[in-house]
Formats: sequence, structure tokens, C-alpha cells
Amino acid sequence: MTGTTASTAETGHRRWWGFALAGAAQLMVLLDTTIVNIALPWAQRDLGLSDADRQWVVTAYMLAFGSLLLLGGRISDALGRRPSLVVGVLGFGAASAAGGAAVDAGMLITARAAQGAFAALLAPSTMALVAALFVDPRERAKALGRFSAVVGAGGALGLVAGGLLTGYLDWRWCLYVNVPVAVLVAALAPALLPNPAGHSGVRLDLVSAALATTGMAALVWGVDEASTRGWGSPVVAGLLATAIVLLTGFAVRQARTRDPLLPPHIVTDRRRVGAFCAVALTMAAMFGTMLVLTYQLQGVMGYSPLRAGLAMLPGSALAMLISSQVSGRLLPRLGARRLVVPGMLLTACGLGWLTLLNPHSTYLSGILPAQLLFGLGTGLVMTPSIGTALAGVAPRDAGATSAVVSTAQQIGGTTGIALMNTAAAAASATCSGASPITAQVHGHTVAAMWAVGFVLAGAVVAGPLLGGRPRS
Repeated sequence: MTGTTASTAETGHRRWWGFALAGAAQLMVLLDTTIVNIALPWAQRDLGLSDADRQWVVTAYMLAFGSLLLLGGRISDALGRRPSLVVGVLGFGAASAAGGAAVDAGMLITARAAQGAFAALLAPSTMALVAALFVDPRERAKALGRFSAVVGAGGALGLVAGGLLTGYLDWRWCLYVNVPVAVLVAALAPALLPNPAGHSGVRLDLVSAALATTGMAALVWGVDEASTRGWGSPVVAGLLATAIVLLTGFAVRQARTRDPLLPPHIVTDRRRVGAFCAVALTMAAMFGTMLVLTYQLQGVMGYSPLRAGLAMLPGSALAMLISSQVSGRLLPRLGARRLVVPGMLLTACGLGWLTLLNPHSTYLSGILPAQLLFGLGTGLVMTPSIGTALAGVAPRDAGATSAVVSTAQQIGGTTGIALMNTAAAAASATCSGASPITAQVHGHTVAAMWAVGFVLAGAVVAGPLLGGRPRS
């Protein structure tokens, strides 16, 4: 082997180690969307949380994460990817340690909000760093395939990890587990991750930041409240109306200001719009379906939380396999549309299988086939969608674009959970005279129908848009 070839191989190996480090940081953020859920009953008992406090342990994270993503992405563009990742991961670790040591509801909820805030800086940085590590189109497609596998598996792995840590250690370890990961990522980042310089020309428009942050906060809060109050609630209507006004003001300002927080060309390119829609609607169906499956496995089939989490792994494992080993290799040859549309149709078939659930359904006949179908489908959707969203982006806008992808994931997942939870509850309430189990399962099948609708809508909207080449 010549010196040049050896050097190239070493550089290639270092890139993949850097990818693994960025993937670990991203997985940590994604795990925390679900890992705490299983621990909540124990935390509630230990700290004396009210039901409202318990809900805010989840909402505080989602609210801070979703509302600050656009600002976090632009900060990443201004300061540089690696410094933003290091600050984000260390802040996330510190907030996790504070949450694990919480002595009351206020301390735990504040720590969860801080986790979300640092996650909003961390998530866009990791995605932009992966794009910076791999310049060659084929290598980038392969890397984004593996990154998409991490994204797709995060929620399900969080349920399993939460069950293991709570069952064998203590609920606090669902938060403490982030600390060593954060320290490791921060320590190894200088050696393994590139350090693209920040762009001095990027300016943070504080008015735009305020409009985006408060608008996104109102949207996330409104959608989350809808899962408990219902979509007809005046509180929900007020929050959503506020979100529309603020985000409209944000959009108008972006078109007029010299230093937009979200450059308009990122969200006016039709292929990127198609990719964002595919990500949002797929995540809506995925997170909403995880909720349905959790209730079906535990409430109807009598599974423990850990067993339920393990039972949902086959679908996530197949999605990881397809994303990492198939989609990335086919993307350069077939293009995004030929993967995303069939993937969404396969996902819809798997979700449609869940509409056949009944009180006597078994895991092998009622749930496993559905998981494998939508695992195969989502594996075909996520890699091309993320790859298309990031293709051709100017370096100064990589953080903002990554933030939009993360926002699509977050808002899509939150909306899916709220809509499907509301649909399931409403459908169960119509089963007067039926047994509680029968009513519950009927609600699950109706929620699955909603999930099918999300994915089919995604195929109809995204398919025609995913042609041509994105503008830089």
C-alpha cells in the first residue's frame, strides 16, 4: 500500500469514527424523547409530583427543544459546528445530572427544559457535521443512511433503555446515563470531528429569533395540550392562533431582513419542501404508532414496560438495517422519489395491518407483521429525505437547514402523538356498552387509520415535489 493510499484509508477510518461520535450525540438527544416516559410513575411517587407536574416533565423538554431549534441552527452557522456541538453536549450532560439529582418537581422540570434547550443547539450541529465529514456523494449517502437509522431507532431504544434502567437501577439513571456519554463526546470531538469555521457574515436577528421561538413554543405547547384537553379546547385554539400569528410575522420578516434566521431559499426549494413533508408526516405516523403499540402491548396484552419496549424493537431494527445498508446505496442511482413514495406506501400497509387489531390479537399475528412492514417502509423514506434536504446547501446555511429537518421531526412527532391520542380516546368513548378492553382496542385501530392517513398524505404531497436538483 502506498503512503497516499494508507493516508486516505486512515482519513476514511477517522471520518467514520467521527460519524460514530456525532451519531452518539444525536442518539442521546433522541433517547430522551421517550426514555423518561417509562420512569415517570417512579419519579412521580419519589418526588410527590402531581399529574400536571408529571405531564410537564415531558412537555418542558419538547417545548424547549422544538421552539429553539431554528435559533440553535443559526447559532451553529455563526459559531461553527464543533464548538456548538461541544457546548450543546456539555450543557445537555449538566442538565441531565441536575435532573437526576432533582429533589422536587420544579428542579426536575427546569432540568428537562434545559435539556431541550441544549438539544436544540446540539441536534442541528450533529447533522451538519455529518454532511461536512462526507463530501463524496456516495459516501455521504451511505453516512446519511446510517444517520437516518439512528434517528429512526431513537424512540424505540429509549423505551427499552428506560425499562432497563428503571427496572434494574433507579429512575434517576434515565437521566444520569447521559453524563458519561456527554463527557466522552466532548473529550473526543477535537480529535475526531472537523472544525468548519463559523461564518462571520451570519448575524443573529433578535427580532426574528423572538418571533420564531415564541411562535414555535406556542405551536408545540398547543399541540401537546390538545392530547389532554382536546382540539376544541379554547386554550388549544388560543395557543395555535398565537402560533399562526407569530410564525406568519416571522415568515414576513425573513423575506425582508438582510440577515434572515431562516434563509427563504431553504424552504422555497420544492425538493426540500418535499423532503421536509416526508420527514414530518413519517415521524407523525411513527411516534403516534409507538404510542398505540405501547398501549396495546401493556394495556391489552399485559406486557411489562421492558417487555413492551423489547417487543417494538424488530420494526426499529429493520428500519435501521434498510436505512444504513440499502437506502444510502440506492439513493445515488434511483433518486429520492423512487425510494420515498414506495417507502411511504409500504409504511401505510404496515400501519393498515394495525387497523385489524382485536382484543384477542397475538403479537406474532397482529403486531410483528405490521412492524416489519412499516420498518421496511420508513427505512426507505428517511435516508433519501434527509439526504435531499441537505443536498446542495451552502456551508453558511447548513446549520439552519439541519434545524429545519430536526424541527420537522419534532413537530411531526408531537402532532402525531396528539392527534392519534385524541382520535383513540374519542373512538373509545363511542363504544358504549362494550367492555373496556374492546373499547380500548377500537380506539387503537382508529388511531392506526389516522397514521395511515398521515403517510398517504405524505406520499401524495412529497412525491411530486421530489424531482430535480435542490438549489444551493
